[in-house]
Amino acid sequence: MKTHIFLKIAVLALLANACVSPKINIFPDSTRPLKEYTLEGKGKEKVLMVHIRGFISDSPSGSVFKTRPSMLQEVVSQFRLAEEDDKIKAVVLQINTPGGSTTASDILYEEIVRLKKKKGVKVVAAMMDVAASGGYYVSLPADAIIAHPTTVTGSIGVMFMTPKVTRLMDKIGLDVNISKSGESKDMGSPFRASTEAEDRIMHGLIDELGGRFLSLVAKHRRVDQTTLAQISTGRVYLAKEALQAGLIDEIGYLSDAVSKARSLADISADATVIVYRRTEYPDDNLYNTSLSEYSGEKIKLIDSGFLDYISSLRTGFYYLWLPAGSE
Repeated sequence: MKTHIFLKIAVLALLANACVSPKINIFPDSTRPLKEYTLEGKGKEKVLMVHIRGFISDSPSGSVFKTRPSMLQEVVSQFRLAEEDDKIKAVVLQINTPGGSTTASDILYEEIVRLKKKKGVKVVAAMMDVAASGGYYVSLPADAIIAHPTTVTGSIGVMFMTPKVTRLMDKIGLDVNISKSGESKDMGSPFRASTEAEDRIMHGLIDELGGRFLSLVAKHRRVDQTTLAQISTGRVYLAKEALQAGLIDEIGYLSDAVSKARSLADISADATVIVYRRTEYPDDNLYNTSLSEYSGEKIKLIDSGFLDYISSLRTGFYYLWLPAGSE
């Protein structure tokens, strides 16, 4: 019994010291610089593997002990390192995301276009579980899109999401008084129902952002108007249907994507496949999506459940397949 008490006190003391001392780093992660590690191959030319995983956002994620850089920052940091290495001839984007905010998705799309122009590299998108909405959006600049046989993709379109708390406020007798300079100044407010005029304005914004998405699909995939009309409904597709619709180029596995990248870049079949990480892993391979020892998941001392879910619903426009984005 005394041993258990001593261990608990020792752990608490270590945690307390870590909070005030910069010398102790219990969860080494984003404070370390990215370094190059080899996954396979021995050739002089290189293929870079970049993981686009999780909610696409430019907001950092926090925890009790650490703040993790946003997904956008992490991916762009890897692109910047790649720009300095003349041996990198191709990039494989391993995509497993339901999408995210419209702006973060569009920035990531533009960064991929920028990398291709600056480096002249070939890019292959390798879709895993989900590459929907914003996940498909960022795949569009790729020279080839390969989906796993069980990939869910599509969900092409945009949505505006805002929580509404008016019914809850009515039940608890709470009200919010807003003084505004213009009739539509608080448009989209969670504290009141929208007017018909506001709904029309909002649908105009949605149509414009959705039209931007569709125009990029038409540009990169060159699908006909009939197909565009079908995919504009925002439905999702399995890989076989996506291939028939012209949304992807092939059905295959991650190793096939690497082979495709080597072929498109006209480099050796034994070209080295590299990744940027902050931590070295024994027996590393293509399927390791970690950048560091600490995964970046939130450490919760108290599980607030429903309150966490409500607080995560931030008002805004999203290229997002919501069923897969509500984790």
